[in-house]
Amino acid sequence: MPIITIDGVDMYYDVQGNGIPIVFIHPPLLTSMNFIYQLNELSNHFKIIIFDIRGHGNSSFSEKALTYPLISHDIKQLLDHLEIDKAFICGYSTGGSIALDFLLTYPNRSLGGILIGALSEVKDSSLKNKISFGVKLAEWKAHKPLALSVSLTNSNNGQLFKNLFNHAKKGNAQNIEQYYRYSLHYNCTARLDQIKLPVLLLYGEKDKAFHRYAHLLHELLPVNECILVGDVKHQLPTKAAVAVNNLIEKFVSTHGKQTDY
Repeated sequence: MPIITIDGVDMYYDVQGNGIPIVFIHPPLLTSMNFIYQLNELSNHFKIIIFDIRGHGNSSFSEKALTYPLISHDIKQLLDHLEIDKAFICGYSTGGSIALDFLLTYPNRSLGGILIGALSEVKDSSLKNKISFGVKLAEWKAHKPLALSVSLTNSNNGQLFKNLFNHAKKGNAQNIEQYYRYSLHYNCTARLDQIKLPVLLLYGEKDKAFHRYAHLLHELLPVNECILVGDVKHQLPTKAAVAVNNLIEKFVSTHGKQTDY
């Protein structure tokens, strides 16, 4: 099992394929297993990099509180370790907020962004309540029942559910709570115009609650393409994998040409 040790934390990662690098970032509680379809299929065209955020899945507990800048730093350290100069940064859900943070903090290490059901800030009360509920369950060390629910929601078959749940329930409650809590307060909306790199925005056509974030990012990011994927809600990486992978392949092939990575 590939491990990189960063500031005393053992961080699990996996790399498959060759060519233009793409790093995938998962939301709280879930793990890199959420990108299994991207790892298996897009690695036929690109170098796919997945990892478990500190205190999640196969990565060890972090004494440092989880923040987006800390996770962005870990991604940079992983790129250094793999001797990769630049990569496309892909984040799912609140993992997309980390992708935005990385693009803002390390533009010289980025080829562009891929944001799947992402947001630059939590603006609506419904989402705030859902994330706050995750904070409370993690505080009560009841993250395993939540892992069961989240894994089920993101699964399209029994085997995937087992894999997602078995990895998610390994997580450390304290680090999971920190990730959820930081997501409540992060806001980079006012800085979106600083991101000059190309960004692909993917949202579920049925994910009505997140369309406000799609419109916001589409309006404020200088170079972006926004696509609604049909007949699916929020769980695009697993429940619309074929469509998502095709769109990512087209985007990366177009914008990754004549670049150094």
